[in-house]
Amino acid sequence: SRVPHPAINRVAELMTRLPEFDSSDWRLIRDACRSSLPRFDIVLLGMGCSQFGERWEANDEDLMVEAFEEATKDAGVERHQIEAAWFGTAIEDQHVGKSGVPLAMTLRLPYIPVTRVENYCATGTEAFRGACYAVASGAVDIALALGVEKLKDTGYGGLPQRGRGNLNNLYWPNLSAPGSFAQLATAYSAKHGVDRGDLKRAMAHISVKSHDNASKNPKAHLRNRITEDDVLNAPMVAEPLGLYDCCGVSDGSACAIVTTPEIARSLGKTDLIGVKACQIAVSNGQELQYDEWDGSYFATTRIAAKRAYQEAGIKDPRNQVSLLVVHEDLNISAEGKGIGDVLDGFYDSAGSVPCQIDGGLKCFGHPIGASGLRMLYEMYLQLGGRAGERQTGDPVFGLTHNLGGFPSQNVSSVTIVGRLGA
Repeated sequence: SRVPHPAINRVAELMTRLPEFDSSDWRLIRDACRSSLPRFDIVLLGMGCSQFGERWEANDEDLMVEAFEEATKDAGVERHQIEAAWFGTAIEDQHVGKSGVPLAMTLRLPYIPVTRVENYCATGTEAFRGACYAVASGAVDIALALGVEKLKDTGYGGLPQRGRGNLNNLYWPNLSAPGSFAQLATAYSAKHGVDRGDLKRAMAHISVKSHDNASKNPKAHLRNRITEDDVLNAPMVAEPLGLYDCCGVSDGSACAIVTTPEIARSLGKTDLIGVKACQIAVSNGQELQYDEWDGSYFATTRIAAKRAYQEAGIKDPRNQVSLLVVHEDLNISAEGKGIGDVLDGFYDSAGSVPCQIDGGLKCFGHPIGASGLRMLYEMYLQLGGRAGERQTGDPVFGLTHNLGGFPSQNVSSVTIVGRLGA
């Protein structure tokens, strides 16, 4: 007696050709389902973020509670209303340990499913994606995503290099993040004919801008202002990257609670902020093992960004995206023209598309499991007009981007949030 969904009719039609099926027919079925099935809106009900930095006085549980309490207060819900949780932490053996148990015990969650995820620097975004998909599927009404990393107590000056599997233990001692990303900067310069002086000035502009933005952010790790001369005269880490071009290690946690628009409104929420797109692309070996990749860009980011724009219905990202908190390569600037846009102030706080308005990875800090959610936290504040001294007008769409790993082998995530109905 029920009227079949249009997608079912289309699948039934295609199934009559079953003996003749090939891969293109299966793609037709997939596309028919995607185009016909309804899309369920997901909204940010509340968010929270701990103070980032060298948190010697706090352990990982303290950081989780700090972010969670802000998020639940902001959302107007109690812990018993949360039906599922996703827990992101990247180097768990150095602090919280395995499984979802540390989150459930720390927050005293009411015997709900807790899934621990890890996906390099996209770990926080991966936790957020899981929570969004749970609500979108109808499996739960309210879901939690929380990321944390507590690395300053481990005894390492940078990221711990052991305990990430036998393969990594064999080859990572000869690899560093500054070294690999410096190679990408050099390849970019060579491909696009960028003068080294212009490259250094553009990178210095980014660092100065990030420090200036972070000086207005009470939760940022590095809040000191610097000058272009400070950057250009700093010790070299990996040519052409100097000290101020590199990100430090921070402790911190961030948290998001998501639900449906109907539930949010029933809780008295207005001016809802929706999740427009959440895409992740993972290297499959082509960059590392084939000649077609020239080392000057992130293949995964281009793919994730393209999918995210399509999912969000954004056709002209340079003019439609209001704010960015990113790593790299999002098709906002034309290929090879990013340096010019940086030096022209296009990405400054008063520019056309403000970028790293919270201080970014460079200055807000980078506790790996929390970073993706921390980026969304700034978009959430900006879109709600609650960013205080950092507020940038009246934004409509905010985009965040995480990239974990190395240029030749990485995980890239692109998330777009914006006003519901925009």
